[in-house]
Amino acid sequence: MKLFDLSGKTALVTGGGRGIGKSIALALAEAGANVAITSRTESELKETAETITGFSRKAYYAAVDARNPEDIKGFVQDIMKQEEKIDILVNGAGSNKRLSFLEITEEDWDFVMGVNLKTALFTTQAVIPYMQQRKYGKIINIASLTSEIAFPNMSAYAASKGGVSQLTKGLAVEFADDGILVNAIGPGYFKTEMTKVLFEDEKKVAWMNSRIPLKRTGEVEELQGAAVYLASRASDYVTGQTIYVDGGWLSS
Repeated sequence: MKLFDLSGKTALVTGGGRGIGKSIALALAEAGANVAITSRTESELKETAETITGFSRKAYYAAVDARNPEDIKGFVQDIMKQEEKIDILVNGAGSNKRLSFLEITEEDWDFVMGVNLKTALFTTQAVIPYMQQRKYGKIINIASLTSEIAFPNMSAYAASKGGVSQLTKGLAVEFADDGILVNAIGPGYFKTEMTKVLFEDEKKVAWMNSRIPLKRTGEVEELQGAAVYLASRASDYVTGQTIYVDGGWLSS
């Protein structure tokens, strides 16, 4: 029994053009899945899609703002016309604004909530009816250390990621009877386009390493195993969970 084999599966990954979303999209493709990706930057999507096809998988992409329900619904319908199913959904779109709480404007708040929570809402709403028809689906949300703990100047982000963790539980309970399993990955500190400014600060990096039992931050490839696990048969009795890939931070 090939527990981690995704051959014949179709996955949709939002935020799949770069960073964590891209890494997960490539991992799913390498494990056997055909992969559709979205983000707002077409050049990044094209590059990722070319890598996916290098694994001899089908790749689909569209520069879509998943905060717009009609746009993401249209892309989902396009995938269904091509593949006739979506087995795996990864809600990977994410963003942050590092501001002190008193500096946050309504526009800032709405932007962070829109990217981190609304995209998950609208994309999942677009995909779940098709999963219900087949009584099968694996949904993976991207949570964060800040789903559990807080840092200065990240109130909006922490609120949104706490919401992602709770949304994961709510969906898991609501759609269990439909054979849809919903889990989340909670990354610790990984160097991506979104966090690179932090890694330019040597004191910040030293502080992070001092808090992590493994004494180092993560590489995005180290999230791939958790993603393939949650997308595969290996996790068929796991739902409503957030798996933290953080080098042991939350345990320390």
